[in-house]
Amino acid sequence: MILSLFLALQVGPVAPVTVDPAQKRFEACAALVKSDPAKAVAEAEAWRNGGGLPAKMCLGLAYSAQERWGPAAIAFEQAAKEAGIQRDGRAANLWVQAGNAALAGDDPAMARNHFDRALALPVLSDEMRGETHLDRARADVAIGNLGDARADLDRAVKLVPGDPMAWLLSATLARRQNDLPRATRDINEAARLAPQEAPVAFEQGNIAQLAGRTDEAKAAWTRAATLAPESDAGQAAILALKGGAPQP
Repeated sequence: MILSLFLALQVGPVAPVTVDPAQKRFEACAALVKSDPAKAVAEAEAWRNGGGLPAKMCLGLAYSAQERWGPAAIAFEQAAKEAGIQRDGRAANLWVQAGNAALAGDDPAMARNHFDRALALPVLSDEMRGETHLDRARADVAIGNLGDARADLDRAVKLVPGDPMAWLLSATLARRQNDLPRATRDINEAARLAPQEAPVAFEQGNIAQLAGRTDEAKAAWTRAATLAPESDAGQAAILALKGGAPQP
């Protein structure tokens, strides 16, 4: 009892918790994104003048929920710039979101620029840095910079070795570059991490076919078609089993 009273006197009265009105409004706007993205856009647009960073962040989320990728990329870019001016630690993550929105909107050159901005900041965790290298590799491939894509994927598999997507994309790129030993090694690692993923099984078939292992290729394509017959990978596997065109 005496010790408790002493500690209470040392600490003093507990200050009441204050709620930042802007943060509260952002949380309400973000919740609205999930239930009614159109209303969230209207709310964020009305809030933008004077709403600062939280309003721009919510606008980016709302546009993304509507798959309006161009406006989403612009909103996230504006938020990232404002966060940078304010020395807000969220700037790097906002550049990543801007990059992914641009990539989804078929603007890989702009996406790469945004990923560059994110990676230039020292605040990303190793995991987030690895995922950003993975995203930048996707942009690299889309604009034909396969050498840069390989460098990014090499960094990605080191920083996020538990992400099967990193190994899958690395294997796919190796196949396109006719590096079959690397392609086989990397797709096997992807399959170890994600044995039930149709895209992984489909790529296993592509690599096996290129290596002349026809039975293995058919088995992998059959597995992809069985795992997710309506998915893009499943449909492509079905086409491959029917003797369709080889994969790019």
